[in-house]
Amino acid sequence: MEYNAGVKGMHCASCAMIIEKTLLKEDGVKSCQVNYATEKLKIEFDDSKVNLKDLGKKIEPLGYTLNIKEEAHTMADGTVMSGMDHSEHLGLDQSKQDKLKELESLKKKVIIVIPLIVFSFLVMGWEILATYKFVPEMTFSTSEFVHHILPLFATYTLFVVGAVYLEAVVRFIKYKVANMDTLVGIGTLTAYLYSILVITFETFLQKYINVEHTYFDVTIIVIGFITLGKYLESKSKLKTGEAIEKLLNLQAKTALVERNGERVEIPVEKVLVGELIIVKPGTKIPVDGKVVEGYSSVDESMITGESIPTDKSIGDLVIGGTINKQGMLKFMSTKIGSDTVLSQIVKMVEDAQGSKAPIQKLADKISAIFVPIVLVLSVVTLLVWVIVGSFFLPFSQALSIGLLSFIGILVIACPCALGLATPTAIIVGTGKGAENGILVKNAEGLEKLNKVNTIVTDKTGTLTKGLPEVTDVIKTGDFTEDQILQILASIEENSEHPLALAVTKKATEKKLTLSSITDFSIIEGKGLTAKIDGVKYYAGNLKLIEDLNIDFDISMIDSLTNKGKTPVFLVKEASVIGVIGIADTLKDNAKDTITALHKLNIKVILLTGDNLQTAKYIADQVGIDEVIAEVLPNQKADKIKELQKTGLIVAMVGDGVNDAPALAQSDVGIAMATGTDVAIESAELTLLKGDISKILKAIKLSKFTMSAIKQNLFWAFIYNIIGIPIAAGLLYPFWGVLLNPVFAGLAMSLSSVSVVSNSLRLKYKSL
Repeated sequence: MEYNAGVKGMHCASCAMIIEKTLLKEDGVKSCQVNYATEKLKIEFDDSKVNLKDLGKKIEPLGYTLNIKEEAHTMADGTVMSGMDHSEHLGLDQSKQDKLKELESLKKKVIIVIPLIVFSFLVMGWEILATYKFVPEMTFSTSEFVHHILPLFATYTLFVVGAVYLEAVVRFIKYKVANMDTLVGIGTLTAYLYSILVITFETFLQKYINVEHTYFDVTIIVIGFITLGKYLESKSKLKTGEAIEKLLNLQAKTALVERNGERVEIPVEKVLVGELIIVKPGTKIPVDGKVVEGYSSVDESMITGESIPTDKSIGDLVIGGTINKQGMLKFMSTKIGSDTVLSQIVKMVEDAQGSKAPIQKLADKISAIFVPIVLVLSVVTLLVWVIVGSFFLPFSQALSIGLLSFIGILVIACPCALGLATPTAIIVGTGKGAENGILVKNAEGLEKLNKVNTIVTDKTGTLTKGLPEVTDVIKTGDFTEDQILQILASIEENSEHPLALAVTKKATEKKLTLSSITDFSIIEGKGLTAKIDGVKYYAGNLKLIEDLNIDFDISMIDSLTNKGKTPVFLVKEASVIGVIGIADTLKDNAKDTITALHKLNIKVILLTGDNLQTAKYIADQVGIDEVIAEVLPNQKADKIKELQKTGLIVAMVGDGVNDAPALAQSDVGIAMATGTDVAIESAELTLLKGDISKILKAIKLSKFTMSAIKQNLFWAFIYNIIGIPIAAGLLYPFWGVLLNPVFAGLAMSLSSVSVVSNSLRLKYKSL
């Protein structure tokens, strides 16, 4: 049995590893993959040997909870079918509310702890500067006040704000599992307890150890900064389910069905297979089905990505979530619940998001080794000084050095800067991107964008404007182009069809005066007819010409159809007097952008649901390398997978619901802000105003930001690499050099300052 479940309680990448190792030990578990980024568990197990509840109980003592949920829907025969539960993304199982509560709780903690951090920094800085006579020492009263208030601040910070870290210490003692929280907990708790002992038993302890220094400020600063980092992380994680939420919101909430000869409006989840459903103009089609009565034009852009609506008549299929534009339709439901096309797209987006392994940050990789090494090293250092050092030094001095070394290692090794390295660069980088019309959803997208070697782009709304426009007016009689357009617009003005709107828009642009018409009527599925000054005209498609038995050389319009343009014929009584070509036109900067991407050695592929002929014409115009046409939404995601299997790092650029699975599956999803909310939420980056040229700026932004993150990680660790050996007293036997704990705290603080300062440099980079 294979199952996907949510996991609560993870705080870092090492948490995912702890869960995986724990569950893989259980008899019957075949495979287990935990995605820290999406907080999801994908597990395969033998349900005859183990069940999900038992597996959940195995990780609960470690601080993690499995969110096990199922949904059900009723088939036409009354059978209840269970399936994928998407309700959590709408907050129906309280998971979203829980996350919002957690975020609000972290926000309150951050608001309270930031002033404490500032206060502690000022005290620490003053004492250090006073040591070297840069500033006068604190007065006695000021010093007394500060050293009485700091323990109170530290107590609140450790036991209220830092409670999660203390819990990690308890779990470490009970279950021998350690993560970054464990290190923070042990370091801050040790610094706090040592400081409490010093101020409580100062007179007694001064015989054995150095009691000049306490580390309350270190406790406050470390916990404060790490909590700030967790708040920023939680804020971004809250958006992981929004793509699914937007998709589900596309579904109609109710359906108008015929039951027992009456029309009844019911919730869409109560619709059964085989029911007759009525859809009025301007409303959403509730479920998938087949038209049994009526004619209309349906906007299927959310599925096909094509801006021109599709005409529907008896026998045609309709898709739930699409919009009925004009006439009344009656159809029989064929697919409901999780079987509909929209639900399948939901599932594909969810699967792609869940299966995409989070990019392991360098900090997380190091933490897997760093945490146990630091813990072991600090304890070994203490024992060495107490046991071995006692042979060469008085016991009190050896113990004092040992304790200071133990605390010094944990203090200087506390991953304060590590927690800031990525968030600060991302915050500044995303702000820089926003200034340039590039919205970044998460760091993963930026991390991989500069490594992308293949960009797959949709056609409609991405390379093209996404709106039908009149591109050609062909004369076949004695009428001028303006006359043809004027007559056609006069007739089409009475139609709501998008092609008609394109014609009237063109006539308006040319300031043509429209004529009065009489005897206007719609010829379903074919076109329109009306009289102007007593003369009968027809406007419509090729089917209309064939029905009217008008002799016309179809090859005359090959130049239009070969370029993917839709021909609209204008007929005067019994002869064609003109043909208008309507098409979606290219964006002005599309060609230049593709050329610039080629200069970066990036291959560009066009992936579209449109026909091959039209796709090739567009590709040739802008210089695209490869064309994949006539693909359905699920096939788009499959095509991305195929490219990834060949070793390519793929970015997908799109704007429609039909692009959402491919955007989620790709290494980097890039959405047009002029597109659907679903596409935007499924992507890592969004380009404002639908400007495809911003891809180039996004790539540059990626390079700058990732460079800053790597530099930040260097600064975060360089103090540890240099400071830990000194803190351990390695230099003391040779030169009498021992890292003063004040400098251990200063080094930790300087690493944070270095990281923040380096991140701020991004603000002055030119994209």
